[in-house]
Amino acid sequence: MVLVTQQQPWKPGTATAVGSMPGTDPLETARIVAGELPGLTPMPELPARGVGGDMLGRTAGMLPDLAVEVVPSGYRVARTAGRDQRRAVDLLRWDLDALEEVTAADTTPRLVKLQAAGPWSLAAGIELRSGHRVLTDHGALRDFTEALTEGIARHAAQVAARTGGRTLVQLDEPTLPAVLSGDLPTPSGYGTVPAVAEPEVRQLLQHTIDRLGEAVARPVIVHCCAARPPVRLLRRAGAGALSLDARALESASGEFAEEVGEACDAGLPLLVGMVPAAEPGREPGPRELVEPVRAFVTKLGFSERVLAEQVVATPTCGLAGASPRWARRALDLTRELGEMLPERFPED
Repeated sequence: MVLVTQQQPWKPGTATAVGSMPGTDPLETARIVAGELPGLTPMPELPARGVGGDMLGRTAGMLPDLAVEVVPSGYRVARTAGRDQRRAVDLLRWDLDALEEVTAADTTPRLVKLQAAGPWSLAAGIELRSGHRVLTDHGALRDFTEALTEGIARHAAQVAARTGGRTLVQLDEPTLPAVLSGDLPTPSGYGTVPAVAEPEVRQLLQHTIDRLGEAVARPVIVHCCAARPPVRLLRRAGAGALSLDARALESASGEFAEEVGEACDAGLPLLVGMVPAAEPGREPGPRELVEPVRAFVTKLGFSERVLAEQVVATPTCGLAGASPRWARRALDLTRELGEMLPERFPED
């Protein structure tokens, strides 16, 4: 296969993380993440803080002119910004304060990765006042998507101004496969929301990626931790890099393997989750962790240099559920793994 490598803003040997971390202290967490992952630093998320600290609440805190509140079933559109919305905004501001303090000593601009829910996972996870999901109402879906792109762009500008760094955006789309397959339950729990057609999903995602690409550094990364992420759809929607769990590649075959192969062939950067997000019974070494990915790319007929040129090492998913000790060790292992890739699989 012909390998066409795309330009990417990080150096070979860079490692990063998906975003979430354990604990509730933004300053201490920012120190750990910035120290362990200096080449592509993810702005930490701390879901353990509760409302507004999780993916949906955090993203809602970025939305201009839209507000959410917490009800027993989850997040719901609110008429006006109340306590829950203000909390989400405050948590985001405190995180930015922490990141600014930690990066104040930087002598060169740092590459900072921001994470937010993608348009489909956001619209699937927030309810209208009727109790139905936002994605079931075309007008609401459009309003949320426009607010999302504007909110992320504003947030990225604030991060760049406060840290002196460059910003990349990662859209988290864990719910996207369920949107496509029609597996999301209705409010009653007795039915499911009809599947959204792939062209409609692609068009909205492409609009979001295009708008963000005009406001922040490219590539716009799309993360999907599902066992079968829709790789071809994400590429066609304009994703400039994909973030996947290496465990999905171990058993990949047929159409899915072909889709990942097409991404490799196109030179698409791949952020590959290789380090366990939960502490294993026995700690694996870097060579053991990279082996499934190496075996996959060689099975597809690619040179092992793909690992040096296109792969960025990450944990398999967010680290919010890990112990503080393992979260720090996982970041350390991820950095070691990233440094090893260009040494063990050097570019031609």
